[in-house]
Amino acid sequence: MLTGRNAVVTGGSRGIGRAIVERLCRDGAHVVFNYATSDDAAADVVRTVRDGGGTAHAVRADLAAPDGPGKLMEAAEEKLGTLDVLVNNAALCPAPSFIADTDPDVFDHAMAVNTRAVFMTIRHAAQRMRDGGRIVNISTANTVRPGPGIAAYAASKGAVEQLTAVAAHELGARGITVNTVSPGATDTVMLRTANQPEALETVVAMTPLGRLGEPADVADVVAFLTGPDARWITGQNLRATGGLA
Repeated sequence: MLTGRNAVVTGGSRGIGRAIVERLCRDGAHVVFNYATSDDAAADVVRTVRDGGGTAHAVRADLAAPDGPGKLMEAAEEKLGTLDVLVNNAALCPAPSFIADTDPDVFDHAMAVNTRAVFMTIRHAAQRMRDGGRIVNISTANTVRPGPGIAAYAASKGAVEQLTAVAAHELGARGITVNTVSPGATDTVMLRTANQPEALETVVAMTPLGRLGEPADVADVVAFLTGPDARWITGQNLRATGGLA
């Protein structure tokens, strides 16, 4: 359980991020999460968790902006006072494009949200997180199952996995664990926007558990890593893929 623990979740208004916020709150955590555009979606998350064991607070912050991660972490510090858990979930997946055809600005935008923001929030946590804290970074199965057209996305997430490995070494002496969770095909708006229905049918057929993942499937893995039972796990990449990768 996370009763009395304070957490930050990036990208918490929908999909996997929303499921993570809801699960951590059910476990008793007080959670600050950011969102980029939808005030209504963020407000709905806050209403949903109101009757749980913890609390949720929404902060509008664009993580692609140079000062976005800092604004989020400063707002979290003002609302919570201390930090015990950081979950870096926010990400964008550009439309499929071969490297030769990819606009460099698209690549830079993906790296800003998916990688630089993670670096900056970990940097903040390294300075302010209480000893014994937990950091979980969300990656993707695409780093081990690459394919054409996803260079910007896969590269940005590969960098996140390396940040996990390095931070685990740097923060281990303080009892802070740093791990990655790599979801497989998870039924979110982002997944269905980026893939044709027939492609998703193929993925389901290739998945040993025979279905798309649900956001809650990933959130439960994150909850384990942020809880006391995962105290001896750090620097690892848990693949929540239904056996796909």
